[in-house]
Amino acid sequence: MPDAPVPDARVPDAPASRGLAEFMPTRWSLVLAAGAESPGTRASGAQRALSLLCEAYWYPLYAFARRRGQGHAEAEDLVQGFFARVIEKRDLGAADPERGRFRAFLLTAFKHYTANQRKAAAALKRGGGHSPLSLDLADADRRYAHEPSHEETAERVFERSWALAVLGRAMQRMERDHRERGRGALYDVLAPSLGGEEFDTAAAAEALALSEGAVRVAVHRLRAAYGKALRAEIRETVAQDSEVEGELAALRVALAR
Repeated sequence: MPDAPVPDARVPDAPASRGLAEFMPTRWSLVLAAGAESPGTRASGAQRALSLLCEAYWYPLYAFARRRGQGHAEAEDLVQGFFARVIEKRDLGAADPERGRFRAFLLTAFKHYTANQRKAAAALKRGGGHSPLSLDLADADRRYAHEPSHEETAERVFERSWALAVLGRAMQRMERDHRERGRGALYDVLAPSLGGEEFDTAAAAEALALSEGAVRVAVHRLRAAYGKALRAEIRETVAQDSEVEGELAALRVALAR
């Protein structure tokens, strides 16, 4: 999975508003659907749900395994084997949104899995080296090389990787929304304003043939859209809307470490 454009650690504080993902099923509902469907129907909604979950969480779990001392190949085996078991045993049926955040459930399950698996067993469970889901792990070692080199617990590496993944998906969601509305060129010029570096308003105005005042307004709107997209992403992993702010706070803590 290619790296998504990731803004700095400044998480928007604007209140959530309706839009983007309104009326869409949350990732929790996809989790429960994945756990509930029978093997005969798994090729429909549950399979898609599992694919989305694997795409969202494979790297945080890979980074967790690496920080626990596993090598690149061993971590790949564990992540693929874990998701293969999730599919084979329908382990997501045990996920309960009333008992904690999904990422906490997933990490606990992964810990149990890694504690009871060896490399050969993991390879066997994933069908002799073939994962039933398409996980693009080829880039994982390069991404892990950019993780902080200081002493950090595996749990904190997981939390930070989760936070960065959420930011990346929010950016992708927002970019997709702009391009679908024919505003891709505007997004390309203004997206750097979401980072931590100083944004050149004059250069953006010249590139877009707008006044600097109009660019400042557009940047303000882009940041509001980013806040909305970020909350939409987080909302998909909690049981109730009232939990969104708590997850935003956890995200800030994970990025600040």
